[in-house]
Amino acid sequence: MRFWEIDALRGIAVVMMIIFHFLFDLNLFANYTFNISSGFWFFFARITASIFILLVGVSLTISYSRNNSFIKHFKRGLKIFSLGLVITAVTFFYFRSGFIVFGILHFIGISIILGYFLLRYDKINIFIGALLIALGIILQGFVFDFPWLLWLGLFPSGFYTFDYFPLLPWFGLLVIGMFFGKMLYRNGKRIFRIKENSTFIARLLCFLGRHSLLIYLLHQPILVLFIHILI
Repeated sequence: MRFWEIDALRGIAVVMMIIFHFLFDLNLFANYTFNISSGFWFFFARITASIFILLVGVSLTISYSRNNSFIKHFKRGLKIFSLGLVITAVTFFYFRSGFIVFGILHFIGISIILGYFLLRYDKINIFIGALLIALGIILQGFVFDFPWLLWLGLFPSGFYTFDYFPLLPWFGLLVIGMFFGKMLYRNGKRIFRIKENSTFIARLLCFLGRHSLLIYLLHQPILVLFIHILI
């Protein structure tokens, strides 16, 4: 059983992601100068990522309530992390400079595995999540001379990448998503009332949300091709 509101929210994040990446690609491939590193578009991208990550946490609690097998979660996390490695390889050979080392898929894959060990908890996760976010924010004020812990949030000197989602602070946000999942979908069941929405927009957003991983993998090549052909 799927909850349409989760799919719809994820669908909204998919639309936001495509918009932001289109602007990013226009800058990279068509010499446009949209300011995406600060101001409105910077926060737009962060809000987009935050929606995805919070919903991963919510979805994990629902999945755990229906099947609490560690092997299931490990396989799911490993699959997504492996897709992240594919993106690492593609961006390395295509760009070299700025290739993705620990992006959103690497992060989600590892977080699904690590998050399993916190899924049994309820209210304490809001405090764990807040603590991890605080640690991540503190770490952003430092630069380190080694790259081996960049996945954790220890930012190495001179490091540049197109996509970077270290465990700190982002895993904290996912853990907070797990807290809300436990509160709002206790034992895998929605505890609040919401009208089933069958409008075209809702169905479209739900479709996008259900296929968000596939869309994530395909939308960039399509956007790049579109830019090269038409712009």
